Amino acid sequence: MNKLHHHTISNVWKPNSDTGTKNYYSHSKDHEKVVKGKSVIFSSSDKAFRGYLNRYNPGEMLLASLSSCHMLCYLQLCANAGIVVVEYEDLALGTMEESATGGGKLIEIVLQPEVKVTDENIIEGSNSLHQKAHELCFIANSVNFFVR
Repeated sequence: MNKLHHHTISNVWKPNSDTGTKNYYSHSKDHEKVVKGKSVIFSSSDKAFRGYLNRYNPGEMLLASLSSCHMLCYLQLCANAGIVVVEYEDLALGTMEESATGGGKLIEIVLQPEVKVTDENIIEGSNSLHQKAHELCFIANSVNFFVR
């Protein structure tokens, strides 16, 4: 039987004035993601949709989730294989396509992990684990767009 894992997060938005969502241009896009016992994540919409650059937008959050999930799967595989990773950094890139009707979707995410291992002789073996990590990643298995 498959194990189920449940996650809960509150998205909290409050109007910046008494007018609420009277119109698109007047209401704040800022909101907070709250999980009991954890730091608040200050969020907004993308700058293209009147959001603020100093807050995380939903596309960035999905990109971060996918990159993080891949990394954690990869590190587990390396640990299981006896490969010692001492540094990992991923500059993940996401591409969103906006439709003429005002909606849109992410069409691609490209992960670009750079990994430092303790033994140069295992670089090829450590690189081969990225495909297995992709196959195991919960988030990659949940999206309907291309992940490279």
